[in-house]
Amino acid sequence: MVSLGTFGIVFLVVGIILILMGVQTVRQGYHYTVQRFGRYTKTLNPGFHIIIPFFERIGSKVSMMERVLDIPSQEVITKDNAMVRADGVVFFQVMDAAKATYEVNDMILAILNLTMTNLRTVMGSMDLDELLSQRDRINGRLLDVVDDATQPWGIKITRIEIKDIEPPRDIVEAMARQMKAEREKRANILDAEGYRQAEILRAEGEKQGIILEAEGRREAAFRDAEAREREAEAEAKATTMVSEAIVNGDPQAINYFIAQKYVETLGKFANSPNEKLVFMPLEASGVIGASGGMTDMLKNISTPPKAVSGSVPKSGG
Repeated sequence: MVSLGTFGIVFLVVGIILILMGVQTVRQGYHYTVQRFGRYTKTLNPGFHIIIPFFERIGSKVSMMERVLDIPSQEVITKDNAMVRADGVVFFQVMDAAKATYEVNDMILAILNLTMTNLRTVMGSMDLDELLSQRDRINGRLLDVVDDATQPWGIKITRIEIKDIEPPRDIVEAMARQMKAEREKRANILDAEGYRQAEILRAEGEKQGIILEAEGRREAAFRDAEAREREAEAEAKATTMVSEAIVNGDPQAINYFIAQKYVETLGKFANSPNEKLVFMPLEASGVIGASGGMTDMLKNISTPPKAVSGSVPKSGG
């Protein structure tokens, strides 16, 4: 017959086993769903918990951390009937463990297929040039559509990024030729602009040179005219003084004037490039003598004739 002490020990051991079976420790970053007789009852947060053995059990262990899902490469026909291949990545996070467990059968597969179908829809409504130049727009449209679709599942789509868009090889070669042509066009335009600017600067320089040369000729002509004017004034003044001296009976002025002109004339003959033979008095005494002779002639002209002394014969009656 089993004693009371033995029964107590067995009961204690069974109780300890049941308690240990009901102890649940949830790791950080995870949520556990609890089911009672197959029905969801509650969600266990990270930490220490106790559930009722045999009546309650852990339904699923859901990671609440943000995860990354690769979108495999697939072919997409664009709006202008170009065939491209595209792939991407999806960043998502479970916000409600119960909904992610019981609202969708396979969360990963659902997100994958939803993203792939919407990727074809969004990219198929755009031209090839838009696909290659507006990735941010594609990412934004995909994020809005997929995030709205996954909200009933308790999932938050944080980001969708297109990794690669691969056009056909012939389109890539055509784009390369087009880019080369555009660059050559810009280079030719820059060369033409540079040549045009150089021609403008050269014309401006020539214009300024002509203007400065004309200004120089104008200044030189003005100074030459001024010099000739002063020379003429000096010549006129000298002629006036000589004339006044002659009128006043002073022969020295006319001597100086004639001698100066005589010497200037001799200088012109000496500097003449023509070969000639001139016989003229080159000695100083000859010049002075010639000047003196002309002075005597002028003196005789300027002196009035004197009356002849003696009686004037009377005419016969």
